This record gives sequence, structure tokens and C-alpha cells, in this order.
Amino acid sequence: MKDTDIKRLLYTHLLCICSIILSIFIPSFFLENFSILETHLTWLCICSVSVTAVNLVLYLVVKPNASSKRSSLSFKVTRFVKCCVYFLMSCFTFHVIFVLYGAPLIELVLETFLFAVTLSTFTTVPCLCLLGPNIKAWLRVFSRNGVTSVWENSLQITTISSFVGAWLGAFPIPLDWERPWQAIERKHNISSMYVPGRGLGTITE
Repeated sequence: MKDTDIKRLLYTHLLCICSIILSIFIPSFFLENFSILETHLTWLCICSVSVTAVNLVLYLVVKPNASSKRSSLSFKVTRFVKCCVYFLMSCFTFHVIFVLYGAPLIELVLETFLFAVTLSTFTTVPCLCLLGPNIKAWLRVFSRNGVTSVWENSLQITTISSFVGAWLGAFPIPLDWERPWQAIERKHNISSMYVPGRGLGTITE
């Protein structure tokens, strides 16, 4: 059973990585003058949407934490609404943290918020897909020796890798964001660190 889960986990990570890579190249066929550097805000939106969509589809198909109990429609709707609320709370929480760490409060607010959305996409969305809006389950997984499956172990590693990637993308440069490349650099590092984090989450199993 564990070998099967590892294979499914590997395919899941590979598809998520492919969605990030495709979000770099495919939009150039439909959007004029599209590039990561010149239209980075557009790319961030496309990347976040594609990664979220892939995560939702994969976890619905694979169902790593499938329950034997049949849920009512109202329960599923309530669960979906809670997940949306948790995601929005995550975005605003990260945005506030970035501002406290030096991001402009008024200027570049869109860039800062999209960075928060990107980080939430790489951290909160997988948690919601695997664990649902269950804070106790989140605390259990991210506590010491709290994982109970390869899926939760991978979730723990990839989420931490995303946070580390965001930090590594910020600490070498001043937090004044006065130059365009500084704002762009912070956002690119989260996705660049997410990819090896995905691979690490699979290999270490």
C-alpha cells in the first residue's frame, strides 16, 4: 500500500511541477508580450490558478484521505465555503506579515497581495485539499512526529520548503522594494524553491 501511495504521490508532484512550467510558456501563445519579468503580475495570477486547479483535480481523483462515510450535499457545500474562507484568511494574513516585514503599505499593494496569494497557493491549498478545514489536523501534521502517512509527510516537507523559499528570496536583498527587480525577485523565489521542495517531499519518503 505504501509503495502505491509513493507512486501516486510522485505523479501528483510531477503534474504540479508541470503546471508551473506550463504557466510560463503557454500564456505567451495567447497573450501579447507575455513574459515572467515584464508581466510578472499576470504570470503570478496564471500560476496560482493553474496550481490550485491541478491540486483540486488531483486530490479529487486520487483521494488520499477518502472517507467511507457518504457526505450530504450541504456538508460538502459548507466544507467548500470554509476552505474558501481559510484560503482568503491565509492570503490576508501573509499580506499583513509581509507589510510588517517591510513591504510598502500603500505602494505596490497589488504586488504584495499577489505574493501572499502565491504563497497561500503553495502552502494553504495543499493543506485544504488533503486535510480540509480542520485546524486540529493541521496542528497534528505540523507537530513533531504527527504525520500518519506519506501524503502528510510530503505535505509537511513541501509546505515548510515553500516558507523557507519565500524567506530565502527576501533576506539577501533590502526590504525597501524601491527597485522593480526586488519586488519581482521575491515572487520568483517562492516558485523556484517550491519545485525542489516537491521533489524532496517525494524522495524522502
